[in-house]
Amino acid sequence: MRNILRNLIITLILVIVGLVSLTGCQNQTNETNEVQGEETKVLRVGMECAYAPYNWAQADTSNGAVPISGSTEFAYGYDVMMAKFLAEKLGYELEIYQIDWDSLPVALQSNKIDCVIAGQSITSERLQTVDFTTPYYYASIVGLTNSDSEYADATGVANLEGATCTSQINTVWYDVCLPQIKDANILPAMEVASQMLVALDSGKTDLVVTDMPTAMAATKVYPNMKILDFTNSEDNFEVSDEEINIGISVKKGNTELLNQLNSALAELDSTDFEEMMNTAISVQPLSK
Repeated sequence: MRNILRNLIITLILVIVGLVSLTGCQNQTNETNEVQGEETKVLRVGMECAYAPYNWAQADTSNGAVPISGSTEFAYGYDVMMAKFLAEKLGYELEIYQIDWDSLPVALQSNKIDCVIAGQSITSERLQTVDFTTPYYYASIVGLTNSDSEYADATGVANLEGATCTSQINTVWYDVCLPQIKDANILPAMEVASQMLVALDSGKTDLVVTDMPTAMAATKVYPNMKILDFTNSEDNFEVSDEEINIGISVKKGNTELLNQLNSALAELDSTDFEEMMNTAISVQPLSK
């Protein structure tokens, strides 16, 4: 009887030890799965990749270019530099998506991307459908013409009277500035900035209106082009501050990401912006 009782006790102890060991293994497995199951944070950024010096596509990783999702090309420029800075500060991996300018808001609303870093002005109209960060660049608006143009010596908007002109679609340049030119022959808007520069270079248009970084980059590619800067003139293009403040857009109501981006941007100032932009201009692809 004692032997039977002793054997039962030993068996019971072994069962309990086995259960404890099994539970411990299960806990370790669960902890491992939790670690392995952590998702990598990714910041999905949309841009044209065709708007130098803000962003462009290139064939290699030179200067720190980032792969374009779903493409064999790489993206670089001021916007990519800024995206890399923000992703690093937030502890995110960066993915760049090449999207047509006019489709960027749609991609944002459909959750294809998390934010747009593409040289967008912070306008009241856009603020109706998206939220914007604080500015990540301040871009003055200028004209751009050929040095042998009849408008090359213009000192104000009044001197552009009668000019054939164009700019990029859905921009302050096209929608707000061009109509300020008296008797202007306004051509259809261009899909991308490079198209308006080609139109100017080929003589199809007398001038285009754009921002200073785009104009500076253009003169590197097209030495015959001349910048018409009326900033210190009383006869300048009339725009509000919101139209020259460039921001990062996020989906309406995405306050978490908006606050994160603003917190990271607060570490930079206008001097940092200019240094980054000058670097972008200096390494932009010198091709037409």
